[in-house]
Amino acid sequence: MSSEKKYEDLHFVDTQQPVWNYSLFTDEDVRNFQNGTHYRLYQLFGNKQITVLGREGTYFAVWAPNATFISVTGYFNKWDKTAHPLKVRLDSSGIWEGFIPNILKGEAYKYHIHGYNNARIDKADPFAHFSEKRPFTASITWATEYNWQDAKWMQERKKHNALNAPYSVYEMHLASWMRPNKNDEESYNTYGEIAALLVPYLKEMGFTHVEFMPVMEHPFDGSWGYQGTGFFAPTSRFGNPQDFAYLVDCLHQAGIGVILDWVPSHFPYDAHGLYLFDGTHTYEYADMRKGFHPDWNSYIFNYKRGEVKSFLISSARFWYDQFHIDGLRVDAVSSMLRLDYSREEGQWEPNEFGGNGNIEAIAFIKDLNETLYRDFPDTQTIAEEASDWPGISKPTFEGGLGFGMKWMMGWMHDTLDYFKIDPLLRKGSQNKFTFSMAYFSDENFMLPLSHDEVVHGKSPMIYKMPGDEWQKFANLRLLYTYMFTHPGAKLLFMGDEFGQSSEWNYKTELQWDLLKHVSHGGMKYCVQKLNELYRSQPALYEKQFGNDGFEWIDLNHRDECVMVYKRKGELPEKDVVVVLNMTPVVRMNWEIYVYVKSEWQEIFNSNDKAYWGTGDVFNPAIQAELVDEDTKCYKLTLHLPPLAGVVLG
Repeated sequence: MSSEKKYEDLHFVDTQQPVWNYSLFTDEDVRNFQNGTHYRLYQLFGNKQITVLGREGTYFAVWAPNATFISVTGYFNKWDKTAHPLKVRLDSSGIWEGFIPNILKGEAYKYHIHGYNNARIDKADPFAHFSEKRPFTASITWATEYNWQDAKWMQERKKHNALNAPYSVYEMHLASWMRPNKNDEESYNTYGEIAALLVPYLKEMGFTHVEFMPVMEHPFDGSWGYQGTGFFAPTSRFGNPQDFAYLVDCLHQAGIGVILDWVPSHFPYDAHGLYLFDGTHTYEYADMRKGFHPDWNSYIFNYKRGEVKSFLISSARFWYDQFHIDGLRVDAVSSMLRLDYSREEGQWEPNEFGGNGNIEAIAFIKDLNETLYRDFPDTQTIAEEASDWPGISKPTFEGGLGFGMKWMMGWMHDTLDYFKIDPLLRKGSQNKFTFSMAYFSDENFMLPLSHDEVVHGKSPMIYKMPGDEWQKFANLRLLYTYMFTHPGAKLLFMGDEFGQSSEWNYKTELQWDLLKHVSHGGMKYCVQKLNELYRSQPALYEKQFGNDGFEWIDLNHRDECVMVYKRKGELPEKDVVVVLNMTPVVRMNWEIYVYVKSEWQEIFNSNDKAYWGTGDVFNPAIQAELVDEDTKCYKLTLHLPPLAGVVLG
C-alpha cells in the first residue's frame, strides 16, 4: 500500500527540476550484469546520495527491460507520476537511471512504471537498503556506511568459522525472542535494544554463533521473513541499516558469529515487490511449471537469466560485504534443485537431458558458493536441503555444490521419532537411533533442532518427550546430550534451551517466566554446560566432519538401550567417551571397554541435580582395569543414571 502521511512540513523538490542524464555504469558493468557475472550490483543500482557538478542529490537506477516509461515518485514531489522521469540506456540493457538534485537521505519513493501490455505499476526499489515500516511499502533513500569496531573479530574469525572449530548456533526470530510488551504483536525492541539483551544472554549460554531468521525486508509478519521483498535491506521493524550493523558489531565484539537466513528460492506476489516487475515476468520464470511454487503460493527466480543471477549473488555478497556477516543459511535448497519439487506428473517438464534437476539453478548455486568462498574465505554457507542429493557440501571442483555445511534433516527426524517412543519400548528401535552414523561423513552436517519442529501442531520440544514431567525433562536433557556429543555442528531454536512449554508463536515473546521454575531453569543450565563441554573438549569438534572422529564402543546392549561411543580428536589422550542410558532404569556397575587411555573421569552427567536431575547416580572415581596388555584394553565400571547421558574425559 502507499504511504498516507500528511504533506505538511515535508521536504519538496521543485517539480520543474529536470532529471539529469547521469550514469554510474560502465559498458563492462552492463555486460557482466547481463551475463550473470556482476556481483556488486548494490554499488550501482538503487539510490545513491552523491554530488554531481557541485549539486547534492540522489542517483537512481533500476532494471525494467519491458518498461516504456519510469519515473521516481515520492513525498518530495507529492507522488507526481510525471515530474521526475528516468532515462533508459541506449544499450538495450533495460536499465533506467538518472540524477535528481536536492533529493537527499531519508526520502520515501517508488518507481512508477509503464510496463508490458499497458500496465501501470508502482514498485518499491529492489536494491533499496531501507524501507518504510510495514504496512507502508515505499523505499527510502539511504546508504549503509557504518563505523565498524569489530576489527579483532574480522582478523580472527577464520578460526571461529572453521570446520574444525566448535560451531554451536542459536537460531532466533528477532521480533518474538523478547518484546517490550510480550503479548503485543506491534511491540518491538530496536536493533540496539536487542543487542543489549541478546549479547549477554548468548555469552552466558555459550553459543558460538547466532542465526537470525530472515532480517531482509518483508511485508507479512506471518511469513517469518521467508517471503521477502527487500533483498538488500534489513527490515525497518527494528531500525535503520546502521542500527542493524550495530547489532552485528556488538555480537562480533563479544566473540559471537552471525549467520543470516537467506531465501533465493522464491518471492511473494505483493504488488510493490518483484512479481511482474515491469508488467511481465522479469525476475521469475514465465513458464509457471518452473516459475510458481505451489507450497508457498510464491514465485521462483529465473536462474537462467543473467540479470537475475547477478541480482541474487549480489544480494548474498552484500550481506557479507556491507554487514560483516559470517555465514548464510540458504533456505529451501531442495526446491531449487528439483524441477519436480512438490509437483505431480504432468506439472513439470524434464530438463534437456530428461532429468528432474534444474540445471540453471544448480549452476547458480555453484557460482554463488564459489564467489562467496573466493571473496570471504573465512565464512560459511549452509544449505537447508532435505533430500539425498549428493555432494551438497563438497567443493565444486570435486563435483559438489560447494556449501560449507548441510542441515542433517534425517538425523533430526529419526532422533525425534526415537525420543517420542516410551523408553521401555525403545529397544526395538535402536536402528533409528544409530542410522545417522551410517552416512554422517557423506556431508559436513549441522544437526538442527529448528523452528520448523515447534510449530503447526508439532508441539514444543518438551512435549515431544514421553513420560511424566520428570521423565520429559530427563529425556530432553538426554537428547541434548546426544546432540552435543554427536559429530557435526549444532543448531538449537530459541526457547528450546529452557524447555518452552508452548509452540513458538511469532506474535508473542518466548515464555521467559518459565525460568522461575527449577525444572526449566535446570534445563537452561544444562544447555549452558553442554555448550561449555563442546567448546572445551577438542575431541568433540576437531574431527566433527570426518570418519576418524567417531567410533562405536558398544552397540551390543540393545535390549537395555545403552549405547556407548567415543569422540576422537587430534590427540588420543583427549578423546571422550559418551554413555547414553535410554531407559529410566538405573544401571549400577556397568562395564565398558576402552583402549589406550587408562585414566578417565566423569566430565558431564545430564542427571546432575543442578539440571533438575536426581543427582544420586554419578561416578566420582572411575577404576580402569587392564584386561589386555598387548592391545592396552581397559575395563571401566560405571554407574548409569536413569534417562541420562554420561561423558567421560
